[in-house]
Amino acid sequence: MAFNMVAGHARWPKVNDAIFGLAAKAKEAVEKYGKENVIDSTLGALVDDNGDLICLNTVYQELKSLPNAAIAAYAQVAGQPDFLETVPQICFGKYRPDAYIRAVATPGGTGSVRHAIYNYTEPGDSILISDWFWSPYVTISEEYGRKATTFELFNDKNEFNLASFKEKFEELLNRQKRLVTILNTPANNPTGYSLSDEEWDEVLNIAKENAEDPEKRIIIVVDCAYIDYAGIGDERRKFFAKFSGLPKNILIIVAFSMSKGYTMYGMRSGAAIGISSDEEIAEEFFYSCLHSNRANWSNGTRAAMEIMTRIAKDPEKTKAYEAEVNETKMMLRRRADAFVKAAQEVGLEILPYRDGFFVSIPCKDAKKASDELIKENMFVVALKKGLRFAVCGVSEEKCRIAPAIIKSVLDRME
Repeated sequence: MAFNMVAGHARWPKVNDAIFGLAAKAKEAVEKYGKENVIDSTLGALVDDNGDLICLNTVYQELKSLPNAAIAAYAQVAGQPDFLETVPQICFGKYRPDAYIRAVATPGGTGSVRHAIYNYTEPGDSILISDWFWSPYVTISEEYGRKATTFELFNDKNEFNLASFKEKFEELLNRQKRLVTILNTPANNPTGYSLSDEEWDEVLNIAKENAEDPEKRIIIVVDCAYIDYAGIGDERRKFFAKFSGLPKNILIIVAFSMSKGYTMYGMRSGAAIGISSDEEIAEEFFYSCLHSNRANWSNGTRAAMEIMTRIAKDPEKTKAYEAEVNETKMMLRRRADAFVKAAQEVGLEILPYRDGFFVSIPCKDAKKASDELIKENMFVVALKKGLRFAVCGVSEEKCRIAPAIIKSVLDRME
């Protein structure tokens, strides 16, 4: 038996992150063959047509204008008070739920997901996620001795699979009496799918039916990391208003991120926003997350909090920021439209795309397909059920030619 110093619960396979590893290979290919000859569809970050990371000018001008002390000083453990007041306004827009709402700063949306899983499940419990998912949901669950169970995101008609959701939701809830469900919407990673308002009604009806048993605890986590690049105007925020007046034993936790909407990927800032019809439940949420903040990262990134607050409080800066976001959103839409149209033309099957950074291509052996595509100087992430193509990082021209290359590789593999 091997000698180990690491405790059993913290012993994991010696593997590097697959996505960042593939991104490193793409970078090597760009250096060898030139960026014009490589399609790098690896990371979920906005890149311009020249292959350079998009950094919103309004955001970084604000960063550069901050006094050194505003950057260097500790933030409060829960987050700066003006930031915590601003976050719900930014997240919900005009669709703020009529409920008790408390927010706690976290490092990106990831911190929010961590708090939800650890603070609202028991060791050995399963969380519920869709079968097309962001892999850290599973990593975080494993880290804390939890499991991840999946429901089928789409039915045979490529519609939201409400039947599968209901089956798995009730199966786990009846067994555990408490359940954390993560819905990554709008602009799901990796599919680009967004739940419609009608689908949200169905999901909440299922939750409310099961909440009639007062012994059950239902926690719905809304991972809305990509919301600023979804829909037209605020249309993809309408569902937030549906969280008004829910039963006491249904808690909504919104995982809010500044990584995408503010192009602040490396500054790691976001918030966990708790929504409850009961004031005590909302307060419990706040103090549970406050303790978890102190126990895990102590303080968040103060400069990021300052930037959001200062932009939000200045109408001119807000106008400039929103103009930049809208321009980037239009670019993203053009790329996605080009990819979807080209996929239809060459007969490449893709999952239903509505918004966001990614399009997914179902296939049987995604790892082999990804490896074969590397030979074509195309770098596409392999998932369990298919490939993830990041339109956020690929020019419109390359999005137009990529489906034919993918289709050719998949056809050769049959």
